[in-house]
Amino acid sequence: MTDDVIDDRALVARAAGGSELAFRELYRAYVRPVYWVAFGLVGDAADAEDVAQETFVVAWRRIPSLRLEGTSLLPWLATVCRLQAQNRLRARRRHGSHAELDEQIPAVVDVEAQVVQAQTVAAIIAAVDRLSELDREIFRLCAAEGYGYEAAAATLGVSHGTVRNRLSRIRSRVRATAMETETP
Repeated sequence: MTDDVIDDRALVARAAGGSELAFRELYRAYVRPVYWVAFGLVGDAADAEDVAQETFVVAWRRIPSLRLEGTSLLPWLATVCRLQAQNRLRARRRHGSHAELDEQIPAVVDVEAQVVQAQTVAAIIAAVDRLSELDREIFRLCAAEGYGYEAAAATLGVSHGTVRNRLSRIRSRVRATAMETETP
């Protein structure tokens, strides 16, 4: 196992044997992608955090009987996350969300902050669009879909080092673009 690549099969086997350390490594590696899957499904940050946590509680309970089919645990976690999100959405509908909506709607709308945020998003999208095709694919796989360096490299037919180095440069460019638009 290298520093940049997680050997999911070994970690899953150790976690299935009761290793909390192995499960913690899996959690750290996948909590962000799971959160973003949850957020995309439930559309609320607090609910997405809850769904992500529920996903890992279910994973901890079911991992002893899990037979990992691929090399990554993420597809299975995403499936568990989708089921947990559906449960959350059903509960919302069952209990009604009118009171929650009243609490979530701000009393004052900060139009300036919304404009700055929209400009930042537009600048980031433009910066990504200016990347080469390979860099856009690396960004999509690693930043948006949660692929590890090794998996992205295998998918794109390039070396692990190429993905790591290019992604580092891409992140620096995107970060600089975001900072330029947010500073007054």
